[in-house]
This record gives sequence, structure tokens and C-alpha cells, in this order.
Amino acid sequence: MKILISEPIEQQCVDILKSEGFDVDFKPTITSDELKQSIGSYSALIVRSATKVTADILSNAGTMKVIGRAGTGVDNIDINAATRRGIIVLNVPGGNTVSTAEHSISLLMALARNIPQAHQSMREGKWERKKYVGVELCGKTLGVIGLGKVGKEVAKRCLGFEMKVIAFDPVLSPEVAAKMGIELVDLDIVLRRSDFITVHTPLTNETRNLIDVRALAMCKKGVRIVNCARGGIINEQALLDALNAGIVAGAALDVYEKEPPTDHPLVQHPRVVVTPHLGASTEDAQEKVALEIAHQVSDVLKGKDIVGSVNANIIRQAMHTEIQPYLLLAEKLGMLTAQLMQGKMYTLKIQTSGMLVNDANSALSAATLQGIFSTILDEPINYLNAPLIARERGLNVQLSSEGEHETYNQLLTVSYETDKEQRSFAGTVFGNKNIRIVAIDGFHFEIKPEGYLLIYYNLDRPGMLASVGNILAGAEINIAGVSLGRFGQGEQALTIMNIDSPVPEAVMKQLEKIEGVTGVKMVKL
Repeated sequence: MKILISEPIEQQCVDILKSEGFDVDFKPTITSDELKQSIGSYSALIVRSATKVTADILSNAGTMKVIGRAGTGVDNIDINAATRRGIIVLNVPGGNTVSTAEHSISLLMALARNIPQAHQSMREGKWERKKYVGVELCGKTLGVIGLGKVGKEVAKRCLGFEMKVIAFDPVLSPEVAAKMGIELVDLDIVLRRSDFITVHTPLTNETRNLIDVRALAMCKKGVRIVNCARGGIINEQALLDALNAGIVAGAALDVYEKEPPTDHPLVQHPRVVVTPHLGASTEDAQEKVALEIAHQVSDVLKGKDIVGSVNANIIRQAMHTEIQPYLLLAEKLGMLTAQLMQGKMYTLKIQTSGMLVNDANSALSAATLQGIFSTILDEPINYLNAPLIARERGLNVQLSSEGEHETYNQLLTVSYETDKEQRSFAGTVFGNKNIRIVAIDGFHFEIKPEGYLLIYYNLDRPGMLASVGNILAGAEINIAGVSLGRFGQGEQALTIMNIDSPVPEAVMKQLEKIEGVTGVKMVKL
């Protein structure tokens, strides 16, 4: 069997594969056209991030069994196209966890002791001991926002510094956190109590500008903030203003809203430590992912255990075209859940009704969890690891199946319970691929789960829809569709609008001021 490596990679990767008896072609300068022409003669392809493995290229992959990504993200690989062709896609999700965690710790310590500034001062021939007096980590409170893989590693190391670690995470249970020696609290409490704050979440609609003017105003005066996660989670202008006002004593940044940042005042600020997105950039991490992907690809080709697969457990179902839209529906319901839920989720119930979905209920459960976790966690999520992550975080996932539903041949229902609310969402597929949400909290609809949705409760009385529509029209937001669910005239109703563009925060506040309108939310599916 032949293996193609299309990008520069450590020599150990090539050596391992050759030692396992494979014929390896190392072509780090291969073009897309050349890849498309030659891919049909290979059983495996190993890439990093530059090679774009598109559906067009995969259309020629006649004998390919596995694609290995020497790294974490698989955005450069068309997973659906690979799955439909029965090609297993692998990645190395934990390969850079330690490197990123250690970089966060490095920035934390450099920030506490003013090391970069003192270093530069010495280079300039100065001896400014009093100017660069720092603070100890021991005894201080560290607030971790997001306890995914990296966040946990950072917390573990800071506990070794005898710091008190508190954290906010929307999914992790307090019991699991307590076993790690971490106190799980609300985000506002993290902001108020922390001497140091470190951010480890993905960049989503929910986390963009998570640390904004309001959040920084809540912080303890003299707080120090570290971001090795994603640019945009911290509002850079708000951080700059807080630094200048003395609310924030210092910040350490490895990521930025725009990379590279050009002529950025934060980069030049005397109390900011900056690095050029080096979180995963260590020789160890690069070598680790190269070695791991070599072993993973070899194991798949030799029929051994599949490790790090993004899609292997649903290949059988995905090959059946009738299951594919239900998997997509499950992911959409999971994304909806993650964006609407308030509080900490304790229980997630996934119920299938109908022979087709009952036969695939475990895959549909995994797809729902993927939709939830990919929205709120800063780590690779796939159908294989989503159930494991749920167990690790103490989430009680209950899976059940029933006979045919009285109204729908096949129905998927997702319900959850948090410390603040209980909600449920249900969906089905009409025809072969027309995905629809058909119920929310007992209200019946028929909604396309795509694009932007504006969701709000309102009293069922004349003029309510017009009031909302007028505000949206004034903001030049087009309404693509409207669905209204109600229990009775004059009672509370639930309205959902498909809209063509996102609703700005200022417009959302206008909608909230309409008498009789409550619970205004916008989601992106």
C-alpha cells in the first residue's frame, strides 16, 4: 500500500511508515492539480493545514482508505465527502495541548514578574529594579474561563504554584471540577474574585467579546489577564481602555482579532506582554503529532484499532443516504440547545421515535453532543469523542427509543435540564432531506434550521408581529420566514423568524423593550 505525504513533516513520520512496510511518497510541494491527478493510486494521505482536500480531489480517490491530519483542526478536509466515500479521517487532537498550556503559564509568569519589560530595560543599559517589582502567584486566585483540555492543564499546573483556582465552564459538573481541586462558579464570580484570568474557550457568537467593557468593569482592580485561546474573545479596545484606567494591571496576549496585528496600541503598551501566536509552536508538539499520525495511519491500514478518528463510527450509517439528514438534524438541535440554554446543564435526554432513527440512535446521540460541544468547547469534537467528553464532564445523557410517533414517521427529540430551566426541541425530515424543527417547548412549528433565527416569546395579541417587523425593517434586516406557536388566543406565544442577517446588539435591546415581548434570542445554525 502506498502513502502520500503532501506537506513538510518530521522525518520520523516517514521512517515509521517505511519501517511498517509501506511505500511512502514524500511530496511537500505537490499542487492541487497534481494531487487530484495522482491521489487515486494511494491508500493513505497525510497532510498538515496547507493541503486542501476537497470533494473534487476526493472524487479521484478510488483506493484511499484513510486521511491523516498531523495536527488538530480538520477544516482543510471535506469530512462529508470523505465519509461518503468510506474514507476514515484522523487527527491528533491532543498533540498541542501541553504546548499551549505551557505557553499560557509562561505568559502568566512573565506578566506577574514583568520579565519582558525588565529584559528590554537591561538591553538598553538600565537598572530599574523598583520599576519592575512584580507579584507572586502563590496564594493568588486564578480564574479559568473554559475547562477544556488546555484549561484543565493550565489549572493543574497553577494548583502546583499553590494558587486558588476557580473556573467557569458551561458544561463541566461541579463534582468533576471539585475532584480536580477547582471551584466551579458563574462567570461573574470569576470576574469579581480573580487576581489572574486566563481564557480557554473557542471563538463563537457566544464568546466573541465575552470579556468586554461590562465584564472588565466587574473585575478586581489590578487583575491580570492572559489569552492564548482565540483573538476576539477579549474586546481589544475595552482591554486597552481598562489598562489605561488602571482597572487591569497587565495583559499577556498570544492571539489577536486580526493577525498579524499591525500598528496595534496593545502591542506597544508598556504593561502588555505579546507573542506571535506561539501557543502550539514547539518542536515537541510538531514531533509528537508527526509520530502519532504515523502510528494512527499505519494501524488503520493494517486493520488495527482506530485512534483519533473524526468520522469512523458513522461511516456505515453515512453510506446510507436516508440517515444523513437525520445526523445533520441532530447536530442542528445540539447547536440550538447550546446557544439557547441558560445555566449549567445537568441532564440531556435524546429520544428517537420511528424504526429508521431508532436503529441509528447512538449515532444521533453523538451527533447531538457534537452540535452542543462544538459550539461551546475549544477543542476538536467528533462523533467518537463527544460521548466521552460528556461522561468526563459529568453530563447525564439519557438515550431512549419509542415506536412510531402519532404524527411523524420519524422524530428526534432533544430535551435538557439546567439549574435554571428545562426545555425541549424536536425535529424530523420531510421527504429525503428537508430538515425541519417541528416543536419547541410544546409549541408546534415547521422551521428550517439554517442561517440566523430570531426567537422570542410574546403575548398573542394583534400588532406584536408588526412591532417586531418594524424594528427589523428599520435596521434593514430582511425576514425570510415566520413561524408562530401558541396554546390559545391571548396567551403566551413563541415566535421564530428566519432572517437574512444577524441582529446587532442595539437592535436586540430595542426588541426587548416592546411591551409583551420577552426572552429575545438570536441563534446561528
